[in-house]
Amino acid sequence: MEKPGIVVTGVSGRMGQMLARIVLASDKARLVGVTVRPGNPWAGRDLGEAMGGPAIGLTVTDDPVQAIASAQAVIDFTTPDTSVAIAELTAQARAVHVIGTTGFEPAHLAKLKAAARHAPIIRAGNMSLGVNLLVGLTRRVAAALGEDWDIEVVEAHHNRKVDAPSGTALMLGEAAANGRGHPLEDLRTPAREGITGARQQGTIGFSAIRGGDVVGEHDVIFAAAGERVVLRHLATDRAIFARGALQAALWGQDKGPGEYDMADVLGL
Repeated sequence: MEKPGIVVTGVSGRMGQMLARIVLASDKARLVGVTVRPGNPWAGRDLGEAMGGPAIGLTVTDDPVQAIASAQAVIDFTTPDTSVAIAELTAQARAVHVIGTTGFEPAHLAKLKAAARHAPIIRAGNMSLGVNLLVGLTRRVAAALGEDWDIEVVEAHHNRKVDAPSGTALMLGEAAANGRGHPLEDLRTPAREGITGARQQGTIGFSAIRGGDVVGEHDVIFAAAGERVVLRHLATDRAIFARGALQAALWGQDKGPGEYDMADVLGL
């Protein structure tokens, strides 16, 4: 069977370049297209040369319609608006859409749900195996401990990240809330500043740190009188996200339309 053809969107970014390299190095997939936004200086250039190496015979395009038309999967770490637009194209092409983008609003999610009626969408705030194991552990610990245990999610990322809390932090918060039998919206505490008063029992708080070149650090802290339980994941190489995304794209090849996540991919 021919290896599935994969398109990487936003290829000029750090994550886009990592994704392209991971797919190029894979013996299970083919890189058949790479896209950038209109006006990006990479458009029209050979991908290899644009990334600082020799030519590889694949031209960067700013036309996603052309790139996606013959693809079996699209890996997309861009922006919410761009991901929604790409989802419409992958739905038409019946291609697997792997989304690592974060920061979606309810209106974006509604459009993704509509697109998933026509093709598989695999979306996760984090594609790494370790983080998805942490999500499962967080859910179980939250279910085991009572509401007298406060829950805080603390995350750190590089100084160029534009959204907070991170998509991974929200995944962890949702897992904790699910463990307690509630939607996150009912338990989430907004960022604290000033005279906030005492903490309300049973809530889930978030803190975000931005600085330097931190790839990603996430702690889930369960704190009670006299003791704390801390679950932690540290990412030191963004290649873990790219490898997970490629695994998701391959996993989705025989799946029907619908919304999936990395727990589905990993069988967790």
